[in-house]
Amino acid sequence: MILEWIIGIATVFCLFMSVRITIKAFYEQEFMSMETIITVFLFYLSILTGFAMIYLLLLHGGFDILALHQHAVKGTYIELLNHSMYFSAITIFSVGYGDIVPVGWGRIIAVTEAMIGYILPVVIVARTVYGIEKQ
Repeated sequence: MILEWIIGIATVFCLFMSVRITIKAFYEQEFMSMETIITVFLFYLSILTGFAMIYLLLLHGGFDILALHQHAVKGTYIELLNHSMYFSAITIFSVGYGDIVPVGWGRIIAVTEAMIGYILPVVIVARTVYGIEKQ
């Protein structure tokens, strides 16, 4: 139980720092620099991993938030980690194969992750256009 809290707090801290670094990169540098592209990639990876850890903690805690082929996702810690990372990736990139689906509270978490996945490219494009027009 204490390990889950530590992982949860560390995940929230990492997500906060990723947002902070990304915002800093957007406002202090040329937008289309290699450093900014790497920052955006790492931001996506941080969001993906952060949501995967949320799914993992809830699954490991016994909450049925994901279903695999209409059965609650169960398994070892490594299997739950694998399912959580996979589901987080297909959710943030809006692929949605349908093999793993959110149930219950998992739907709210998945919708939040999907909204971030939809909004982030819009912000990146808007910032690029703004940077080009500013020059």
